[in-house]
Amino acid sequence: MRNLEIAYKKARKNKTKKSYVIKFKKNLKDNLLQLRMELLLLAYKPKPLKTFIIRDPKTRKISKSDFRDRIIHHALVNILELFFDKSFIFDSYANRKGKGTLKAIQRFDFFKRKISKNNDIIVHTLKADIKHYFENVNHEILLGIIGRKTKDEKVILLIKQILNNFNSEIKGKGMPLGNLTSQFFANVYLNELDQFIKHKLKIKYYLRYVDDFVILHASKEKIERIKNTINYFLRTNLKLELHHGKSKIKKLNQGIQFLGFRIFYYHKLLKKNNIIKMKRKLLTFKFLFDENLIDYDEIYSSFEGWLAYTMHANAFKLRINLIKEFETRFLKEISSIEVNRLIKILKY
Repeated sequence: MRNLEIAYKKARKNKTKKSYVIKFKKNLKDNLLQLRMELLLLAYKPKPLKTFIIRDPKTRKISKSDFRDRIIHHALVNILELFFDKSFIFDSYANRKGKGTLKAIQRFDFFKRKISKNNDIIVHTLKADIKHYFENVNHEILLGIIGRKTKDEKVILLIKQILNNFNSEIKGKGMPLGNLTSQFFANVYLNELDQFIKHKLKIKYYLRYVDDFVILHASKEKIERIKNTINYFLRTNLKLELHHGKSKIKKLNQGIQFLGFRIFYYHKLLKKNNIIKMKRKLLTFKFLFDENLIDYDEIYSSFEGWLAYTMHANAFKLRINLIKEFETRFLKEISSIEVNRLIKILKY
């Protein structure tokens, strides 16, 4: 019961004003007891996923679970993390406490200085992407990996129910984008690749964020052999393969696209698509705010996050333009305190 209570608090985070959260909270204890009873009696069945399409600018199908199912997802991950997180490599940065995109970028900066001896030698990079990763995760292989850590049949049955709740094009394959469990299982599945690269191939300068990963090496010939070996491992062991068009070997000074940045040795730029996405989001926020569908505090919090993100790139002019645009659209709402905070960010 304690685990379900913790899971409920995690599931409602930043969503306390949503109607479905308010409804669930009205009979919170009874609702959690009902979930617990269903799990104990093996009577739990997830509700059908709601799917919708987003374009940011890449078109993706996002699947949304019912709120009560999200509580189950959090409860399950709370337990599985205890077994798995300590087995993950240090340089796996997605969906883990104390990690994230900016930590991954900082680690990349450390790697490039270390291997290039402060830009004295030429460095080659393999920036790789796994083809249609979430669509191709093999359920049998995933359950086999999880089964090595836990023999609890009820846990395995629950995981099967969550995986089978997704209507994939190929039976026994795929996980929905948008589920907490999918994010966690993504790390579990590709930890096999991480272990192979770090301990079998002995690659020192490697980091991964979901299905994107980067390897830095001084030798172009060696990194080409590494790429082929990795692709063979993925096909043989995980039934996956590298995306041919997105997995490229380049010199570091040509600029590497990774996690929304174009990274060079001495500077970083934001990808144009990310800048466009920020400006579109600002228009969307204005529309939602005018229709009373979103609070100003939520908009301002997101905007501060964007500015913090741009501070990790050489984007001074962009920050000026974004702040001016924000002030223009929300002039009646923005306070003098918030203006001063934005000015401080700008000076930084």
